[in-house]
Amino acid sequence: MKISEIYKLLLQSNGVVIDSRKIQKNDFFVAIKGENFDANTFAQQALDNGALCVVIDNPDYYIDQQTILVKSSLETLQQLANFHRKQLALPIIALTGSNGKTTSKELINAVLSEKYKTKATVGNLNNHIGVPLTLLSFDYKTEVGIVEMGANHKQEIEFLCQIAEPNLGYITNFGKAHLEGFGGFEGVIQGKSELYQYIQSENFDEEEVRQKWVFINLDDAIQVEKSEGLNRFTFSFNNKNAAVFINSVEANPFVKIKFEDTEIQSNLVGMYNAPNIAAAIAFGKYFRVDTQKIKKAIENYIPTNNRSQIIEKNSNKIILDAYNANPSSMKVAIENFLNLDGKSKMMILGDMFELGTESLQEHKNIISLVKDKPDVEVLFVGNDFYSNRTPKEHFTFFESFEKLEKYILTKKPVNKDILIKGSRGMALERTLDLL
Repeated sequence: MKISEIYKLLLQSNGVVIDSRKIQKNDFFVAIKGENFDANTFAQQALDNGALCVVIDNPDYYIDQQTILVKSSLETLQQLANFHRKQLALPIIALTGSNGKTTSKELINAVLSEKYKTKATVGNLNNHIGVPLTLLSFDYKTEVGIVEMGANHKQEIEFLCQIAEPNLGYITNFGKAHLEGFGGFEGVIQGKSELYQYIQSENFDEEEVRQKWVFINLDDAIQVEKSEGLNRFTFSFNNKNAAVFINSVEANPFVKIKFEDTEIQSNLVGMYNAPNIAAAIAFGKYFRVDTQKIKKAIENYIPTNNRSQIIEKNSNKIILDAYNANPSSMKVAIENFLNLDGKSKMMILGDMFELGTESLQEHKNIISLVKDKPDVEVLFVGNDFYSNRTPKEHFTFFESFEKLEKYILTKKPVNKDILIKGSRGMALERTLDLL
């Protein structure tokens, strides 16, 4: 069956579902093989639960005319998403980068939704499955689509762009994330820059090229270099020639920005969030959103999901930034925390994952950032930090979370300003229950 024919069936349904447990009447079930399961085995269950039809790629599970047998269910999902994107005459923004993707996406969505009917990636569904699902969530009422794209190796952004066909692109930054998959920092730059290369593609005619723009932080030399020759809408904290010039910025702990004659007091912690806010302002200006509505959207945005959240618990004030971590984001989080006002400070820092052969050295580099800060108690947790343990009075190293847990329950910190930062796999938000 051709994609166009499958698409007609999709339009008759309530939409795509890939989790058979969530099937409701008239849903369109696509059976995707996972690492630990084969969703083809749930085809009958999906139909029993009311699915309009099921897409499978294993003939052993063919049932009846409601079953669509394809070569690859995953590829069919991706092709359906691209076919659907082509039917929608709307601008699609693609966002990628090493740090700040999700926060930038949420801010941009908040700003643009003040004027337009927008839809954006839910959570971090930003991979080869999440991007197609995001695109298929857009409908004919959607006026602007925002697609977050994650990557841990080269050619992944290129592939996701071919599915989403974005008109507009923004790379938040180039940092030391997923070094193992990208083969080092230069690989990160090459991989993320695939978004620029897609926008620059010779496959577009002159009219299409005029409609394609990238959003550039002029203070980021790599962004400036890699976007040379493209249509650029710029923002800056230093260059007054930028389309959006930020007059002043401070963060103690919340970021406050001034641009034009407007002051924005955000609920975001840390100077590292200032570019995320500035990017949202730039998108608002590009799409001609009223300045006061931009201000309102940003000031009303409150971070969730362990991303730079301020939590007051008992006598402690906690910055919870435990959603993820890499050397770049860890460094700026530590530097920001050290610069905040506060007399009694503690850091709980967890291992950073997916760094490959550079992991031990990168953990050592993080330790060096705080070795001469005796006024700040630092608790390091995880194998790589433990392997680099350094004898300092203000340092304590733990091989596992369980050992950290025993320490905190014994010491019971009080009247502390505490930064909690680590990779997702460390799940350091568990520390909240101990404080």
